[in-house]
Amino acid sequence: MLKTGDTAPEFELVDQAGNTRTLSALLAESGDLIVYFYPIDFSPVCTAETCAFRDNYDGLDALGIQIVGISPQGHTMHKQFAEQFNVPFPLLADPKKAAIRAFGVDGPLGFGVRRVTFHIDASRTIRNRVVSDLFVGSHLDLLKKAVAGKTPADESA
Repeated sequence: MLKTGDTAPEFELVDQAGNTRTLSALLAESGDLIVYFYPIDFSPVCTAETCAFRDNYDGLDALGIQIVGISPQGHTMHKQFAEQFNVPFPLLADPKKAAIRAFGVDGPLGFGVRRVTFHIDASRTIRNRVVSDLFVGSHLDLLKKAVAGKTPADESA
């Protein structure tokens, strides 16, 4: 599993709208990226995690932070999940587990996906990481730490 200080690997995945997204393009759009890996759409813990990120999403663009979720379900399932829970950020489909394996978050013996959140900066360096398979609070804390380390562009001038 990748750790703080490692370089995040490039990926190319499809979002819930069917658009291809790459790590490089996402970082170019925002500057910093919160990438969270989760096992499956619509499960109670994954839904709670996604909704917690959704509820803390407002204002992140002004700080140069974007969120993306990655799980092995297809983009059609992600679309249903995003629509039902009003998810305002990309959910990326990784059915072949290419990014999941590249980040080292595959489950034991290749089954499932670990619940891991990474804070990646514009240079693709992993600034922080949280691993917690059952509890979402520490994942949200990582987002809050990323926000605390940023100031809006118009306030820092």
